Amino acid sequence: MRRKKDTMMLELEVVGYAAGGKSLAKKDGKVIFIEGAVPGDIVDVRITKNKKDWAEGTVRKIHQFSKDRVVPFCKHFGVCGGCKWQMLPYEKQAFYKQSEVEQHLKRIGKVDIPEIQPIASAKETVFYRNKLEYTFSSKKYFTTDEIAQLNLPVGEKIGLPSIPALGFHVPGSFDKVIDIDECFLQQEPSNQVRNDLRKFVLDKGYSFYDIRNHIGLMRNLMIRKCTTGDLMVNVVFGEDDRDAIADVMKFLRERFSAITSLYYTVNTKFNDSIFDQQPILFSGNAYAIEKLGKWKFKISPKSFFQTNTKQAERLYQITKDFTELTGKEIVYDLYCGTGSIGIFVSDLAKKIIGVELIEEAIADAKENVSLNQISNASFFAGDVANICTDDFFQIHGRPDVIITDPPRAGMHEKLIHQILHMQAPTVVYVSCNPATQARDLNLLSEKYAVTAIKPVDMFPHTHHIENVVQLKLKRD
Repeated sequence: MRRKKDTMMLELEVVGYAAGGKSLAKKDGKVIFIEGAVPGDIVDVRITKNKKDWAEGTVRKIHQFSKDRVVPFCKHFGVCGGCKWQMLPYEKQAFYKQSEVEQHLKRIGKVDIPEIQPIASAKETVFYRNKLEYTFSSKKYFTTDEIAQLNLPVGEKIGLPSIPALGFHVPGSFDKVIDIDECFLQQEPSNQVRNDLRKFVLDKGYSFYDIRNHIGLMRNLMIRKCTTGDLMVNVVFGEDDRDAIADVMKFLRERFSAITSLYYTVNTKFNDSIFDQQPILFSGNAYAIEKLGKWKFKISPKSFFQTNTKQAERLYQITKDFTELTGKEIVYDLYCGTGSIGIFVSDLAKKIIGVELIEEAIADAKENVSLNQISNASFFAGDVANICTDDFFQIHGRPDVIITDPPRAGMHEKLIHQILHMQAPTVVYVSCNPATQARDLNLLSEKYAVTAIKPVDMFPHTHHIENVVQLKLKRD
């Protein structure tokens, strides 16, 4: 079968950024979305998708570099799927993120909006994540340079050697992993734990997981480093080999005295999720403790918690400011998770009502209420539409303020109708996806007006952006 010839567009001038971190160029009335370019670059692009009015492609050659380009700081840049905007100065990243929020609200939301407040940029742009998850794989991903160094025979049909790796998945490849030497996302001893554990298990001859055949001992590694100094490590094994597990765990306990919570999990399922598994405490404390402002939070191996602690404090403070609480209000915290936002604003509220579908998260929320000795917060597990009925309002009161922080998919339309029914005077919508937020704002505009907007950058060097919107009930 003859290979289809590449379609190329030559010497395109990149003029801006679009959603999802892709840059864009224009030619003959067509918009071209490009991976791996910076506004100001002059590039040749290989077209991967070609429609009447638009096309997508990847950079094949850069004829002229943008004056805005900077040298990426990580050796894995361009291969690893994280930190894709390292070649942009941080102030430019913030500019394009704020522009993206504005475009989504205008084009998708189609509602009247006030002037958007300046983005809350991150003060720390490296070592900002409190949690990272790594994958053990029997198949290392080889870069072009690494393949060249192997000196494989020319013209022979020969496969690449299978070498174990510990790191991150290659974008678009479920079975190959980049062997990470140094990552700039998490403070030490994160790199040292990962690298020393890799060396130990390789020296011992323990197998790395083969996801195609579902065999292998070493499967995943989770490291959580809290601002309090607590360090939680959870090693996930793909086989229930008790002697080998004990050997690995004893090594970590003896090698790293800084680990305050050391867990292991045996996961023999086909997928990597451990939410239906039971982590086993090997040594140390059952929980790590993290702080947001003055509030403390217990974190278990399966707990969800904002991964950028310091920016989460700013996100929650902006949310708190947008609620305009005076101490007299009943606040409903929807999609409350482990209760972090509700707890953060509780000192200015009369009552907090948290609602979340995941029962384990509500259990964590109740633990955190107890830890912080909060008496005005209650949390309920279940669907908001089923819980927030008129009978429920009779017992707990109708909301004066609603805080909603849904997943990337945004709010279910049923919940939007429920919010319209509740008619709280103020709604604060926290979003990790301004596109779906804009869609929901359009539906909420039946009864609500947008009165304040502020983007927050939680993930420097990526295209991801959070956005906080304040809405006020329209007066007849």
